[in-house]
Amino acid sequence: MSVQDLLKMSLSSLWRRKLRTVLTILGVIIGTASIVVMISLGLGLKKASMDQIEQYGGLTTITVYANEGGYMYYGGGVAVSSDSESDSSEPVRIDDAAIEQFSKIEHVEVASPVLSTWILLKQGVWENSASLRGMSREALEKMDIKVAEGSLPEEGGELQFFYGNAVITEFYNSKTGENPFYNSYDWENPETIQTADVDLMNTPMFVIFDTDAYYNSQYGGTDENGAPIPAPKKYMVPACGLMAGSPAEWGENANSILCDVEALKAQLKKIFKGKAIPGQPTNKSGKPYKEIYYNQAYIRVDDMNYVTEVQDQIKALGFQAESNVEWMNQVQEQSKSIQAALGGIGAVSLFVAAIGIANTMMMSIYERTKEIGVIKVLGCDMSAIRNMFLAEAGFIGLIGGAVGLMLSFGISAVINVVASKTYASGISYIPAYLVMMALVFAVIIGMLAGLFPALRAMRLSPLAAIRNE
Repeated sequence: MSVQDLLKMSLSSLWRRKLRTVLTILGVIIGTASIVVMISLGLGLKKASMDQIEQYGGLTTITVYANEGGYMYYGGGVAVSSDSESDSSEPVRIDDAAIEQFSKIEHVEVASPVLSTWILLKQGVWENSASLRGMSREALEKMDIKVAEGSLPEEGGELQFFYGNAVITEFYNSKTGENPFYNSYDWENPETIQTADVDLMNTPMFVIFDTDAYYNSQYGGTDENGAPIPAPKKYMVPACGLMAGSPAEWGENANSILCDVEALKAQLKKIFKGKAIPGQPTNKSGKPYKEIYYNQAYIRVDDMNYVTEVQDQIKALGFQAESNVEWMNQVQEQSKSIQAALGGIGAVSLFVAAIGIANTMMMSIYERTKEIGVIKVLGCDMSAIRNMFLAEAGFIGLIGGAVGLMLSFGISAVINVVASKTYASGISYIPAYLVMMALVFAVIIGMLAGLFPALRAMRLSPLAAIRNE
């Protein structure tokens, strides 16, 4: 019996018993849809978590902090307990020599200093106390920042600001104290958003770097001699670019202002000449050091698999190093547990469908006993009889699996629409490999369910089968 004849006979047999076939296929549809949707929920939650990790700096980046005698030094006077491998109580600060050390570590793709400070932006009646971060141009390019207007800061030259897309939301009216964004933003209807009447790109922006002096002068502060503290000088800093995204979109640098680190260092040295720069360490007498120390270092590794190795080498140098690897590992472990639990629930439905297939095939054998006997008497090979029933079971699995997959995509779409307000990327994700695996699995389950009935048909006695009424 040729393969073509085998398939024709199998389809013909299924077609003659349409109602029973449809009901059996329906069980496979429900089982396939259940297992695919359940697994897709686990994959979707994992994908959403990984996207969130990407927003927090990615999977191949390491943030290095100074170690101020057993404390991590963040700048601005903020220090927290450190778990660095260094037992020394001597400060281990990040300078140009440290950056050079980091860059020479194997698998380090980029090592950039990060110099952070707080500034006050002023344009008309609008003010904004914002975070300014200086980094190398190479690091900014590796961060894959989307540019809506202008360009990233150039290396060297004058100081220029690259504004995050959400910086505009922090401007408030200096006379009334009102912030248009927070007063108007409806979390259910983001389209109603309003922001301050500030032009970041084309209108001059006045910047105050000495914010302590500014607030002291505003509120009657005095110096060590009792004299009123004068208002600090304002500087006009041009904009070089604006980050892509709506004001309501959150991202790693959405609320920050970025600039070239060397230009920022030159500006701070000029402004605070002979004085301590805010956020910079001082000696025991309170005098500033000649060198500017960095608040952080941005390290990018060429492969995610080497992040932990590089991180350990940096810690061995006495610094504090953090990455998203630990978070990612936790997410992956949780995702595996969720997928196993949800997949097990879906597998129960497919197991029930397999029982239905086995029942259908057994009934088919009882009804076609005489037909099987005639085929055997005519000299048909035993394996052909077995294959005929396995083909029928496989067709049931194939058809049920294909329709079940279509149903899965529909259910997944509905779930993602419902969850879109909480998870922008959705919580149900059906990759191509899951589609292929589900289809193959449905066919295999069908054939396994039909294996025992097929073997029974193959073992029937020809004479007993012909005599059967």
